[in-house]
Amino acid sequence: MRLRNVKNKEEILSNSNTLVTDPFSYKGRWHSFFQNNHPIFIEIGMGKGKFITENAKMYPNINFIGIEKYDSVIVRAVEKIEEVLPNLVFIRMDASSIQEVFDHEISKIYLNFSDPWPKKRHALRRLSSPLFLEKYETLFQDQKEIEMRTDDKDLYEYSLVSFKEAGYTLKEISLNLHQENPPLVTTEYEDKFSERGNPIYYVLCQKKD
Repeated sequence: MRLRNVKNKEEILSNSNTLVTDPFSYKGRWHSFFQNNHPIFIEIGMGKGKFITENAKMYPNINFIGIEKYDSVIVRAVEKIEEVLPNLVFIRMDASSIQEVFDHEISKIYLNFSDPWPKKRHALRRLSSPLFLEKYETLFQDQKEIEMRTDDKDLYEYSLVSFKEAGYTLKEISLNLHQENPPLVTTEYEDKFSERGNPIYYVLCQKKD
């Protein structure tokens, strides 16, 4: 997800109390950063931050970290923050470096409407590819849990196979989430696609050591 260049974006980001500018320095110390031992959930590719911000408000006993690589997008999330939440921070980074930021301290990963990278030669760029699933292995604290939503059927089918081959159990699946079990919290993309009548594909998978 990209947006046009935002005027004064660096100033906006530098003045934000929600953006962590040196996330690599907190590897293995995120519970100390939040000053509690609450579970830590991360959303990789958070877009404008609607999903993770609403979750942080709804679940104050969970720490949420939103990750987005495009500064023109994350600045929109920063601008939307009406109040600083103690259990919510954003990180501007590429997910390919995620192993350098977390170490056995994450309880859940959200993959919401990730770039499908439809061409086969780009398959390993998908956030549910074997390459990324291997990166996630050292992120989790105990049980590994990934929750995914997408409107892209091909990406969904690819991801189900990737999860199973990586040893995950598919605990919950839906081929039309908003008809079967409407979620309390949605993303910006999700709202747009569901209003058009597009099915939202969903999976919750878990893996025990």
